[in-house]
Amino acid sequence: MANLMVFDPMRELAALRSTMDQLFDDLFTRQVDWLRGGDWMAVDMYQTDNDVVVKATIPGVKPEDIHVTVNNNVLTISGEVKQEEEVKNAVYHLRERRHGTYTRSITLPVPVEVDKAKAEYENGVLTLTLPKAEAVRPKTITVKAK
Repeated sequence: MANLMVFDPMRELAALRSTMDQLFDDLFTRQVDWLRGGDWMAVDMYQTDNDVVVKATIPGVKPEDIHVTVNNNVLTISGEVKQEEEVKNAVYHLRERRHGTYTRSITLPVPVEVDKAKAEYENGVLTLTLPKAEAVRPKTITVKAK
């Protein structure tokens, strides 16, 4: 015999509310892909004993069009992808490549020494190596036997 479940309108309303809460949480705390046109500047950030390393995927951008700043422990990557001229006498079937200005700001996990930072751009990936400030680097204490 099949298991029957009693209809509970309050349970259904609670499920609907939970779904709506998740939707609004995604909308206001995380930029939703459809709202901003897709996630085209994905970023990885990790730290080692001495450095904070940030890798940002920025395809199709010239290095001279990328600007990187650190202010009050916030890293900002910005720049511009220039629009190519339309081909005259052509019928476009798709036109998805993005153009325009972009910016992404990330709070760094520890203070860094900006003057010693390195930035490399290869195959559409920007790699920033930001040395940690001396005060937050791990210290080793040598123990001597008597």
